[in-house]
Amino acid sequence: DSARNGFSFKGIKDYLECYRSGKLTPTQVAKNIIAMLEDCDKSTPPLRAIVQWDQEQIMLMAEASTTRYRNKCTLSCLDGIPVCLKEEFKVVPYHHRVGTVYLGTRPETEDATVAKKLREAGAIIIGVSNMHELGTGTTGCNPNRYHKIPRNPYNPNHFTGGSSSGSAAAVAAGLCPVAIGTDGGGSVRIPASFCGVVGLKGTFGRISCHGSLPLSYSTVSVGPICTSVADAAIVYSILAEPDLLYPYGLKQPKATLSDMCAPDLKGLKLGVDWTFFKACDAEVLSACEKAVKHLQSLGASVVEVSLPEMEEARVAHVICILSEMRDFLQPDFNKHFHEMNLETRASLALACQFTALDYIKANRQRTRSMRFLQEIFSTVNCILTPAVPCTAPRIYESDLLTGSSDMTSTVRCMRFMQLGNFTGIPGLVVPIGYSTAGLPISLQVMAKWWDEAVLLRIGLKLEQFRDQTKKPSIYYDILA
Repeated sequence: DSARNGFSFKGIKDYLECYRSGKLTPTQVAKNIIAMLEDCDKSTPPLRAIVQWDQEQIMLMAEASTTRYRNKCTLSCLDGIPVCLKEEFKVVPYHHRVGTVYLGTRPETEDATVAKKLREAGAIIIGVSNMHELGTGTTGCNPNRYHKIPRNPYNPNHFTGGSSSGSAAAVAAGLCPVAIGTDGGGSVRIPASFCGVVGLKGTFGRISCHGSLPLSYSTVSVGPICTSVADAAIVYSILAEPDLLYPYGLKQPKATLSDMCAPDLKGLKLGVDWTFFKACDAEVLSACEKAVKHLQSLGASVVEVSLPEMEEARVAHVICILSEMRDFLQPDFNKHFHEMNLETRASLALACQFTALDYIKANRQRTRSMRFLQEIFSTVNCILTPAVPCTAPRIYESDLLTGSSDMTSTVRCMRFMQLGNFTGIPGLVVPIGYSTAGLPISLQVMAKWWDEAVLLRIGLKLEQFRDQTKKPSIYYDILA
């Protein structure tokens, strides 16, 4: 619990306090959310964070939660908490469109594992959130008729980041304190960073991907986007466990939150490759360097490390993710080419140029990169980098009509993200400040496989560095 002056996002704790004190019920909260969702759709420009929602479904879940609070038999600390899931997940009764106009022609009849777990925990699923078409980009720009372009709550003239674009926008705009995204090239961490909220990418296989479209089976992890590190820890602890329907995570060690609330960071070694770290905009670098000093002041020591072959790893990650997406989407590319956004067509066409030999070499590089990381993590507890080298890019008029395709910007936004996706290590992004234009800046912490607990411990201390939280220009106070 970090008491703050001025604005602070409403998190899980705030909702629970309202419910337990009787100040509000989940039913009243649900009515507020429905009113806000209607307002979002009418605003200029529309927020476009939640792209499918159903008043009746929201009220059913809320009323069941209200009854449980009345009878003092709640299911978990997510009972009555509003959440949304990226459209990449199957959520009953919504259309599983995955950002397209051609998928999900019928409503879903079966939940993805994460949706099922959230329901079992008593959460109120307020709908499914917008996303970059088929997860193929880092802006969140999706001009098709079902989705449109989600707006950054800190500045609606800027992108949210992608591909879990609506998830981050919904949390930053106060529509829900928890959202779920997927991350194959930074798709949880980039939008969380651009929208000034917390994003956790679990270790590959840690949280089940069953029921999401298997776009890239070797790079994608699932994770929460939340208003705080504590909330991310709560959601992680509920979702992180083996799932018989998802073989990649069956052999995982038990998820723990050990030492998460330790009073300081004494004994922790933070690895920094300064050459890699400094490849970002001046404002981002300045904020991130100060945040590292803050962690040092809490007893952690900074150890210089060298991250070898980062350029090779970057190229290899692109080959892996695009080859796997192209393989899975081959029938779509042939059959629905003209229904795809121009940017998606370009990305999949580029993926056609990779050969089996490229893919094999890329996976050899993965083995090398994982071995390098094993050695590095034998000497440090985590690796620190800026989250994204820049702040959220501006939206131009042409983007609204034809979309946006800027490979240089895409590659740049993924710079600090790819290592986590390529090797499967977990990563956490925490907002640490703002640019002079008022756009959020975040720091990233990465740890060895299955060691999310150390990320959350460092993340809690990192939150204390930000002297104030600026209120987004689009913000709905559901509990007011």
